[in-house]
Order: sequence, then structure tokens, then C-alpha cells
Amino acid sequence: MQRKEQLITDIENLLNSYDGIRPTTINPDLLKFMDEETLVSIIDSLLNQKEQNSKSDLQWLEQFKTNS
Repeated sequence: MQRKEQLITDIENLLNSYDGIRPTTINPDLLKFMDEETLVSIIDSLLNQKEQNSKSDLQWLEQFKTNS
């Protein structure tokens, strides 16, 4: 598998890692015009978003722990 194809697959996998969200498929032709740096940037952005969501979820859970 070429690197760009792998990056596109990684983006799909990240998008599909959210619970309760319908599976996402990306037509690779839509992303093929992007260079590898742009695809890596998209992956980085998705990972940062997941990290922020995890921190937010943890903060939300912690408020119940301290109030109990």
C-alpha cells in the first residue's frame, strides 16, 4: 500500500473510532490531490481533537467524583 493510501486509511480509521457515529468512508480520489504533508496534518488535527475530547470527558467525570 502506498503511503498516501495508508494515510487516507488512517484518516478513515480515526473518524470511525468515535463511539455512536455512523461509519465513515472516504473516496480516496477526493484526497489523492492532497500531498502527504496535508494528509498528516489532517491526522494530527483529528488526534488533537480526540485528545481534547478525552480531557473534556475526564473533567466532566471528575466533577462527579469530587461532588460525591
